[in-house]
Amino acid sequence: MRAWPRPWDAAPSATLAGRTIVGIVFIIGGLVKIGSPAVTVVAVRAYEILPLGAATLWAYATPTLEILLGIMLIIGLATRMAAAIAGLLLLAFLGGIAAAWARGLSIDCGCFGGGGRVVEGTTQYPLELLRDAGLLALAVVVIARPPGKFAVDGLLRLWPARPRTPRPDSTVPAGTPSERRAEGQAP
Repeated sequence: MRAWPRPWDAAPSATLAGRTIVGIVFIIGGLVKIGSPAVTVVAVRAYEILPLGAATLWAYATPTLEILLGIMLIIGLATRMAAAIAGLLLLAFLGGIAAAWARGLSIDCGCFGGGGRVVEGTTQYPLELLRDAGLLALAVVVIARPPGKFAVDGLLRLWPARPRTPRPDSTVPAGTPSERRAEGQAP
């Protein structure tokens, strides 16, 4: 009988690729926007979702957060948390772009600088949604798998090398020896 594949047995290259791609995109996006916060405020306000104060706060905070998350993903520090926060940001970006498209707004997303109103018919909503959905899928891969051998998490042992769960055909009880002792099982 063949055992079920375990996610930690898969090659760590998928996680490394996902971390690197999402990290690079976030760093580039953040660096392009951080130097021109006034332009970023215009881009965020063009979505007509947030009030002025919240739009300004979002425009000033997001580039710094993107850069920080990008660095954390690339080096593999607090990888799952960074990928989860990046995923939430991507969901917000997807929601904003979809809302602008649904309401018939003609704006540039401002994802990599610029932003604001554009000539009608020149928007790139489908491509922007596909890009962000792809990045979200990569973030989910990073959340679901161990960070890999090139991650700081592994060096600091913030992620177990191999979780202790038995295969379906195994007779080894699950958990660590101390957990089994607490449940009254033999270590």
